[in-house]
Amino acid sequence: MGHIPLLDEIAVIAALGVLVTVILSRLRLPTVAGLLFSGALVGPYGFKLVRSIHSIEMLAEVGVVLLLFTIGLEFSLARLKSIFRQVALGGIIQVGLTTAVVAGVASAFGQPAGRSVFYGFVFALSSTAIVLRALAERRELDAPHGRFIVGTLIFQDLCVVPMVLIVPMLGATAQGGNMARDIGVALGKAALLVIATIVVARLVVPRALRWVAAARSREVFLLAVLALCVGTAWLTAHAGLSLALGAFLGGMVVADTEYGHRAMGDMLPLRDAFVSVFFVSLGMLFDARVVLERPLLVLLLLAGFLLAKGLLATIAAFAMRFPARVAWLAGVGLAQFGEFGFVLARLGESAGVVDATATRPLLAAGIASMFLTPVVVRVAPHLTAGQRLLAPLERLIGVRSIDEADAGDEHALSGHVVIVGYGVAGKLVARALVACGAKHVVLELNAETVRAARAAGEPVYYGDGTSEEALGHAHLEKARALLLLMNDPQAAQRVVDTAKRVAPQVPILMRARYMLEKGPLLQMGATDVVAEEVEGGVEILARLLRWLDVPRNVIDQQIDEVRASTQTTERTRTIPRRPLGERADLAELKIESALVTEASAALGRSAAALGIRRQTGALIIAIRRGGKLIEHMDPNEPFAAGDVVYLAGPIHSVKQAVDLLTLPPVSENVASLDLPS
Repeated sequence: MGHIPLLDEIAVIAALGVLVTVILSRLRLPTVAGLLFSGALVGPYGFKLVRSIHSIEMLAEVGVVLLLFTIGLEFSLARLKSIFRQVALGGIIQVGLTTAVVAGVASAFGQPAGRSVFYGFVFALSSTAIVLRALAERRELDAPHGRFIVGTLIFQDLCVVPMVLIVPMLGATAQGGNMARDIGVALGKAALLVIATIVVARLVVPRALRWVAAARSREVFLLAVLALCVGTAWLTAHAGLSLALGAFLGGMVVADTEYGHRAMGDMLPLRDAFVSVFFVSLGMLFDARVVLERPLLVLLLLAGFLLAKGLLATIAAFAMRFPARVAWLAGVGLAQFGEFGFVLARLGESAGVVDATATRPLLAAGIASMFLTPVVVRVAPHLTAGQRLLAPLERLIGVRSIDEADAGDEHALSGHVVIVGYGVAGKLVARALVACGAKHVVLELNAETVRAARAAGEPVYYGDGTSEEALGHAHLEKARALLLLMNDPQAAQRVVDTAKRVAPQVPILMRARYMLEKGPLLQMGATDVVAEEVEGGVEILARLLRWLDVPRNVIDQQIDEVRASTQTTERTRTIPRRPLGERADLAELKIESALVTEASAALGRSAAALGIRRQTGALIIAIRRGGKLIEHMDPNEPFAAGDVVYLAGPIHSVKQAVDLLTLPPVSENVASLDLPS
């Protein structure tokens, strides 16, 4: 068997990539950083272990096509429509502001218009892979700054398509052409192609994939998806547009069918393999000699990414009315070079917009910023000095926390509950408090949520719970309790610390994602902590037992045992409860079951003797005894241990009947735990 070209070099790339990535993972650096560093080691500016650079770059191009195809799979037309309003404003501000500022600076240094815009495009994009990995590890994807970062990254990914389309046209000025005309023609072609794609997506592709799926062959389905990916890329290339645009549109076509998730699952391993080669090939572009020859330029470019770009992203967050802390973390999260910046750099070189001598310092600084990002993101929440420096900018732009005019009359806010966070859980709690007649105030950092809630008359205010001023204006010192329902665990810890200084006597109830977080939070001063993983397991357990027709009192017993062994602590405070009051619609019938045990007061007594119908209003419709269902039982027949009694009636009536059947004799009853309000 003859020699297979590239096989030895691909083996070197794979082996060294695994080794370096595993070593760097011990330092908690992302996989992308390991692949980039591996490329730098094996490339022409490193140990020169790989010589077929052009062939490796061809494989990397396949990785770019597959990457954009899977991005298209994630952004179907329906999803783009649903998230457009959510991500468009912040993304437009960040991308537009960064592009404009960088292009203006480049023009001031004498760069031509096309090259200046190109630099703006390159600086505007951030690293989706690195930032999302860092946020996921810190469980901050749902935090206010996490939502802003994710939305902006989505918008950046969408901007890659027009950028890839425009960059080849930016060289027209250098060649004496009409750049505006060429860009207009290219955008016109793209618009026609998008329209044709939508038509094909609606009419042809679903039927074709349905026909392929009928073969029940995973291999045939994967080949069909690859054909769509490569075929659309090939067609757009022949239409004078980019391969990347075609791949993205091909992904969107498949995403709008019922086979989108299956296609994504089948394509991910193939994509990850080729994208790994792509990152290694990018690492090969890192030239350490550039750092030694032009250190000042590389440092200035690195500062441009980490400081200037971060500041522009912070301003974009301020424009979305986020407070200083959220804007600071958002700026840090977006302050680095992006994977698609490499794509644009290589595209710019091939189109004659820039040359290699201009991009090498940019790539060196970009790779350094990607290496530093995980460390900076980890340290940023603890750098309060940065947040203090942004405070004047916060006031200048007009972002403010809750003030006394919003909070209402000082005397009205007494004996209330302060809720921090107004997501699903916050809304449920607020609704229950209203039903109980309890006053409450909500602090929330999502401006859209605040506006919608205020329009509905809810006492929800724009405020940062980590701020002493916000908690003071919410009159925490006069509150009955503080409830933390935040998605940012780091911020939640800061709220606990701040609240113990502002109002140490007010109990703090909060949730945590994992059970391991409960102990440290209690030590910090939280009164009670509910672990989401435990409560999720309790709910699954309850539903499973209901499906298995286990009697209600047995289910309650199991749930009580689980909660007693996990959630209950000596520091748990019982909050006085107020009755919800009678409602006219409680006449709805409910069917429930109860198990008579050896400890039940009903053992050996009949339904007539207990007065179930007379005292509760509930009706016994059947009894299961010894595996046999008895539909018509004599009301004077005594109950035996193991009987499962089926009851029907209003909810409160059934509850009383279950208590009569299952509770121990009165002398053994435990006194009520309800405390007076």
